[in-house]
Amino acid sequence: MGRPKARLVVAPSEREALQRWSRRPKTAQALALRARIVLRCAEGKNNGVVAEELGVTRQMVGKWRQRFVDRRLDGLLDEPRPGAPRRISDADVERAIAKTLESTPRGATHWSTRSMAKATGMSQSAVSRIWRAFALQPHRSETFKLSKDPLFIEKVRDVVGLYLHPPDKAMVLCVDEKSQIQALDRSQPLLPMRPGQAERRSHDYARHGTTSLFAALDLATGRVIGQFHRRHRAVEFRKFLIRIDDEVPESLDVHVVLDNYATHKTPAIQRWLARHPRFHLHFTPTGASWLNLVERWFAELTQKQLRRGVHRSTRQLENAIREFLEVSNEDPKPFVWTKSADEILESVAAFCKRISNSGH
Repeated sequence: MGRPKARLVVAPSEREALQRWSRRPKTAQALALRARIVLRCAEGKNNGVVAEELGVTRQMVGKWRQRFVDRRLDGLLDEPRPGAPRRISDADVERAIAKTLESTPRGATHWSTRSMAKATGMSQSAVSRIWRAFALQPHRSETFKLSKDPLFIEKVRDVVGLYLHPPDKAMVLCVDEKSQIQALDRSQPLLPMRPGQAERRSHDYARHGTTSLFAALDLATGRVIGQFHRRHRAVEFRKFLIRIDDEVPESLDVHVVLDNYATHKTPAIQRWLARHPRFHLHFTPTGASWLNLVERWFAELTQKQLRRGVHRSTRQLENAIREFLEVSNEDPKPFVWTKSADEILESVAAFCKRISNSGH
């Protein structure tokens, strides 16, 4: 016969809370299961039926039925765990956060865990835990730049539209100059990497001249056309356009994405473009070089070849870059643009709204 079941009646407000808890898809699944047990029991079902439907034991059903009868909704919540009482109150946490966000320490630009601990009377580890909990990182600083181009929206839509929907019978090239690349030699020989020791280099260096790399990244294939010049005037840019004209099949139009550098708009360049009508220029917004995909290729060049390279002459520097170009073009990997123009403009608008602290 077993023990008699505790009579269970659920008020409308309690039923609403239980149904809300039971529908949780991911969080607090233990609480969601307890709410389902009570709701099934409130339908008049016995413990065995409820246990079978929910895949739990009869003892578990009986436990939470009785807890609900004795303490109602509070009986389904986890009881406080044993341990030492909190020594840092909510007010202390709020004070540390406000101080971090709204002030700076004397004689410094940002707080450290030690300076904040000294200012608030907390331990350094407590400050560190509070900062981690609220994702505060005073030691980090990032940069940003908002374009002031009056045609920013139109240019973003033009360039991104070209990336996402390139025209038929045409080649899209992302063109830019990496100017004033320095041939640098360290003042002392490198100490090579060994087990347990990273490569070491002297902090000072000797300069051995500069060169400029003109590069055109093929959007479809990832192949790069490169050309070196010691200067980057309109004369050199026109020579690079001639190089592109020679390498691109005559049957294809050429859409060139480039920035607003003055050498790209001189009368000499305009006359050359008039004689070559298959060339179409698409300018990125002023101060928005991130929109030009060749900048991503320049970043790889810097990371893999230039930053740690040792070059004792501009000839040696250019040979190293030529080798990188050859390796890159042997197995080219195109960069895939994923964001639409609307997504970019929405992100910029949200960022402007956040930094201006405006509700409009």
